Amino acid sequence: MRAGDLPGIDPDGLRAWFATELAVDAPLAYTPVGGGQSNLTYRVDEQGGRHRCWALRRPPVGELRPTAHDVVREWRVITGLAGTPVPVAPAAGVCRDPGVTGAPFYLMDFVGGVVLDGDRAADELDPAARAAFVEACVRTLVAVHEVPPEVAGVGPRPGAGPRPPHLERQLRRWRAQVLDAGPVPEGLLEVHDLLAARAPEETATGLVHGDYRPGNLIVTPDGEVAAVVDWELCSAGDVLVDVGWLVAWWRGRDFDAWAPEGLPGFADADAVATRYAELTGRDVAGLAYYEAFALWRLACIAHGVHLRYAGGQMGDPAQPLEALRRRPARLVELARDRLT
Repeated sequence: MRAGDLPGIDPDGLRAWFATELAVDAPLAYTPVGGGQSNLTYRVDEQGGRHRCWALRRPPVGELRPTAHDVVREWRVITGLAGTPVPVAPAAGVCRDPGVTGAPFYLMDFVGGVVLDGDRAADELDPAARAAFVEACVRTLVAVHEVPPEVAGVGPRPGAGPRPPHLERQLRRWRAQVLDAGPVPEGLLEVHDLLAARAPEETATGLVHGDYRPGNLIVTPDGEVAAVVDWELCSAGDVLVDVGWLVAWWRGRDFDAWAPEGLPGFADADAVATRYAELTGRDVAGLAYYEAFALWRLACIAHGVHLRYAGGQMGDPAQPLEALRRRPARLVELARDRLT
């Protein structure tokens, strides 16, 4: 596919921006990367000169919610995390001008490695590397949770006063987004009400990645985590939300997503949660609630993904549109099961 045919890529505007901001005056090649279904991510290769390589992140095309897909905020997060124990790709530049390629975007240096989003990727890790990855995955999440939120620029605003608990804010936000999008998937509001009524007290607060899972980790051949990516949903709040999200994705085969659980060399989801508890001393006995919340939030996201693909904002989907349409109901069902 030519660069001009890729969603959100204006090759002429970007060529001029690269020349002005990064002194890159060579042809550029763009390749879609990752399985992300929110912001668009492209690998950008310099075709001459120093043969440099970056990752470009920008929102999907089309009409968006005013506060959604804020890639400039995401750029500030990875800039703030540089130099902390959390591995992130080095930030290379940011453009706030939508005139360049239709929306703001940012660049980070391209970090090579394995992204665990399918069996083919997992096959690149031998059994020892798989076991090492499980440990590295959990230790890196612990490192994220130990960073003060203000370092990443997502702490409470000075003088803003106390905020409602994190889960309350999240439930309200995602419910509003689904209602604004149009017809609501069956059962989604019912499960929202169950989650709101049973929300536990927030006992462990810190930096929350918001989408911490194997598919958002770049892994070295020996199983170490080279970089954590996709900080779009980063916030300050209840860190067990990240643990529930990771566990839900670790069992992703329950909702037809790739997952490490069940493959030789990878520990199961319960062992992942237990290891987190061992490293932090935090109680994960009530993790079923957080996993249910993760599945419900995934249903909200899946609903939006289906609508964006159906509306032509994200290019061609990897799965049939009908499969994307059915996914929210399956996730709602799984969330309800975790609450019973």
